[in-house]
Amino acid sequence: MSLHNILLVDDSSSDVELTKRALSKSQIDTNLDVVEDGSDALDYLFCRGAYSSRNPRSKPDLILLDLNIPKIDGNEVLKRIRQNQNTKHIPVVVMTSSNEERDLLAAYNNGANSYVRKPLEFARFVEVVSLLGHYWLEINELPRD
Repeated sequence: MSLHNILLVDDSSSDVELTKRALSKSQIDTNLDVVEDGSDALDYLFCRGAYSSRNPRSKPDLILLDLNIPKIDGNEVLKRIRQNQNTKHIPVVVMTSSNEERDLLAAYNNGANSYVRKPLEFARFVEVVSLLGHYWLEINELPRD
């Protein structure tokens, strides 16, 4: 089994910690990189700014993206991911607390692969993150870019 790289884009420190704990409990071999805003997410993905020394060939296997993040919102980040030849096939799971139908529609219209409302209970959160990890990292097949 190989190491899977996940980019988590979330400005909530408690949600970041929950995600780390959930991935640890899921027993999926992952490397989790965390950025707290949309600007840093794009810099990370496109190897700019503070991430200019990052290897552009080392793309995440999965992006967990919150919609309500500072600087550049999640939907704009999603649009830019899908517009770029090097990132357009990376699975993006929107993980948000939003119950708004317009947010759901916008996420899918902008190219989200999945839209998941963050569970409030820790046990359910762990279960959801584990299921997402197993599906997107171990079951789903992607084109080789």
